[in-house]
Amino acid sequence: MELLANLGDGFAIALSWQNIGLALLGCFLGTIMGALPGLGPSNGVAILIPLAFTMGLGATPSLILLTSVYYGAMYGGRISSILLNIPGDEPAMMTCLDGHPMAKKGLAGEALSLSGIASFVGAFLATWGLILLAPQLVKIALLFGPAEYFALFALAFMTLGGVSSTNQAKSAFAAALGLGLATIGVDTQTGVPRFTFGEVHLYDGLDFLVAIVGLFALSEVFIFLETRHGGSDAAGRKLTIGKLYPPMAMIRQTTPTMLRTSFLGFIAGVLPGAGASLGSFISYSMEKKLVDKEGTFGTGDPRGVAAPEAGNNAAAGGALVPMLALGVPGSGTTAVLLAVLLALNITPGPLLFSQNPDVVWGLIAALFIANIMLLAMNIPMVGLFTRVLMIPSRILMPIVAMVSFVGIYGISGSTFDLLVMIGFGVMGWVLRKLDVPLVPVILGTLLGNAMENNLRRAVTIDNGNWWTLVDSPLSIALWAIAIIGFVLPLIVGARVRAKMHQRQDEEGAISD
Repeated sequence: MELLANLGDGFAIALSWQNIGLALLGCFLGTIMGALPGLGPSNGVAILIPLAFTMGLGATPSLILLTSVYYGAMYGGRISSILLNIPGDEPAMMTCLDGHPMAKKGLAGEALSLSGIASFVGAFLATWGLILLAPQLVKIALLFGPAEYFALFALAFMTLGGVSSTNQAKSAFAAALGLGLATIGVDTQTGVPRFTFGEVHLYDGLDFLVAIVGLFALSEVFIFLETRHGGSDAAGRKLTIGKLYPPMAMIRQTTPTMLRTSFLGFIAGVLPGAGASLGSFISYSMEKKLVDKEGTFGTGDPRGVAAPEAGNNAAAGGALVPMLALGVPGSGTTAVLLAVLLALNITPGPLLFSQNPDVVWGLIAALFIANIMLLAMNIPMVGLFTRVLMIPSRILMPIVAMVSFVGIYGISGSTFDLLVMIGFGVMGWVLRKLDVPLVPVILGTLLGNAMENNLRRAVTIDNGNWWTLVDSPLSIALWAIAIIGFVLPLIVGARVRAKMHQRQDEEGAISD
């Protein structure tokens, strides 16, 4: 009953006209961001962070806007996957396998609508999972001391690469780079400036938002400038939608698939470092083994569209659980959302539910509202969203750059921050060229200070004894999970990635 009362309070907050309008705006912009190949939810949220701050929004409205963008981008990723056989983001890769064959059969509208329904089911059930599971994690997290928190942060870094990472060493390098950047500024315990090189602007450290917008949004602009001579623009593509609504028989056939894969996706999202990509892959693979008796998966089976879409949207909701309850992001996009919370002087973790219940429950209620908006928006407006794919990148990228510069200057009013943002943009471009993931850099910058403070506090409490880091059953369990999470991808990761690309190659052969 207490949960329902809290949820009721959340709806009272989320149903204000301002928050409803922000949710609608976020859903619309997020779907567009997700539909454009290459942007995805992380970039979409990062690009729109300056908008939230320049509008002067409080914590709850800002999160409602940005999480609506997050959910909208997860919905939108399927559009280019089905119509163009180009995944809007990595989690939408598995949707290509059966979505594009359905489009080639003249069932593009049905595939798009079915994927929208599956996305709704996955996200809706994941939001209920967030309501039920996050408070239980909070009770466990109250048992944490400094040593346990240090182990938890280590777990986040060691599992961030996940089984879909191409190179664990590069993920470790990126995390170390992020931790190094977090040390810039005045040491909070000794008052000694570190790596500031006499620059007063660096005494407060690096601004999370400047780093995120530079690494994600500006690096995307630089990548475009490098490849602008290629055929990345959408001009000349002929997109045929056909009938918009799937028949009831198709919905009945795919309903059990949606329910099963929503559960699998949610579990994958809760696990730190797994995320929507693994949720999508596991959902598709398990459903194929379970129901594909006739070998129709990969040839345009509606269940092959419903499975990855329900799985990756459920994983998106599941990734919010550790972010809100423990302060540890479960995915790249939730790492960006974590930065927003910290910039608003709100610390995610066990005390968030008691100190800022309006933020938590207002956000959860807004997720329900955003899901309904996205379902209502995505089916009748499919034609509009597909036209977005026709926007040339030469028009889109200057808009991204403008929003980045104007937004960051509006937040800080500092030209120095603009220079730092450009520096991060160049860094992001170089790292992407070297195939080094950006999310561990952001996570290291975000959590580095908290990780250092907990390490110092734990060792100080035990009079300099470093064994205090493994002195409790909880910390030992966290270290064990962290080591397994780092080593396991080295053993099975290559096999999983090979299967993911094999499925994509098989689909490509069929479509040819």
